[in-house]
Amino acid sequence: MSSATDEVVTSAKTVPLARLPPGMKPFAERSLLLLLAAIQFTYITDFMIMMPLGPQLMRDLNITPAQFGSLVSAYTISAGLVGLAAAPFMDRFDRRVLLLWTYAGFIVGTLACALSHTFATLFISRAVSGAFGGVSGALVLATASDVVPPIRRATGLAIVMTAFSVAAALGVPFGLFLAQSYEWEAPFFFLVAIAAIIWLLVFAKMPPVRGHLEHTGATVVREFVDLLRNPNVGRALLFMAMMVFGHFSIIPLLSPYLVSNVGIRESDLLSVYFVGGVLTVFTGPVVGRLADKHGRQLVFSVLVIFACMVTLGLTNLGRVPLWLVLTLAGLFFVFASGRFGPGLAIMSLAIQPRQRGAFMSLTACTRDLVSGITTAMGGFLVTRAPSGELMHYNWLGWIAVAASLLSLWLARRVRASETTPAPAMA
Repeated sequence: MSSATDEVVTSAKTVPLARLPPGMKPFAERSLLLLLAAIQFTYITDFMIMMPLGPQLMRDLNITPAQFGSLVSAYTISAGLVGLAAAPFMDRFDRRVLLLWTYAGFIVGTLACALSHTFATLFISRAVSGAFGGVSGALVLATASDVVPPIRRATGLAIVMTAFSVAAALGVPFGLFLAQSYEWEAPFFFLVAIAAIIWLLVFAKMPPVRGHLEHTGATVVREFVDLLRNPNVGRALLFMAMMVFGHFSIIPLLSPYLVSNVGIRESDLLSVYFVGGVLTVFTGPVVGRLADKHGRQLVFSVLVIFACMVTLGLTNLGRVPLWLVLTLAGLFFVFASGRFGPGLAIMSLAIQPRQRGAFMSLTACTRDLVSGITTAMGGFLVTRAPSGELMHYNWLGWIAVAASLLSLWLARRVRASETTPAPAMA
């Protein structure tokens, strides 16, 4: 909800908002969402940049492929474990204060990555970055859900989710350019500089967000137990798991598949992700507005159906021209990634605002766990033929479609529990 206004109308009711602190100018809703998206951009880029840096890191640090794999997994495992431990306490603090502390920890962890010169120090640094970055990401989604009323929730979350597209289209390619032009540490120094500027903007411009604190009365343990016992929460988390399963099943091995099976050059992979990322930067907010106007369930259903068709087409390709690959990959990014906007809006209504921080932390844990499971599943099912082609990759496409259709069924069983929005900005 915009702090530039003193009230918001939802479900024919007018809910007054608390005034901003004296001397603080009203902070526009869209400006706040863009600031939250910037935080997500640094977190996602920090995670994604490690994978293409593999050859350079293995050479410069003299580490094995297995050790490099542990560097990648340390990030998500740490994010999941710390997110789970922090979940009971997420709704006991002002979102702004907690975000400042966790994002500062993320900056310190990323700086430690840039200053690491051994496998051990880099492993610890990646774990620290993932721990604080994962909690920061959960706080970003909780804050966006707090300040945007349900009537505009899908649009607001779609703006925040464009951070994933910008990271894929601009963050990772520019990071690779820095690593190739200088050293592998350069992208992390760059991220530290950007994140430090964002931290200062959060400190100077972001108002307190503590409307959820007005409704906390039970103990931390009791609140968290009540959350875990809520069957609607279970359905919402399962819904998130199926969304991630339907999307991430084909992602880890997509690049090797396009090179080995479809026949595109490795240098063309940058074009694939660039086209997909740029398209979703523009289509993401449009999808959000359509979901708010025509209904989250309807738009989510349409996106899932089209995503399933594109997924099957993309995972059953033969040797085709590059333009067709770019077309299918672009459509996959638009429809498969676009469903997360209305999908997260559906999830955000599953609980009351006073439990949203803990719920979003559990959501992030679910996302990290399922992404790890799908990666392992792909490595188990897909094998390489003597000719170099990947065998059974199309199986992952069918699994993704099955999970997507299940998410379609689950979406209609997540009950909206949020009736009137609490005053978010104090």
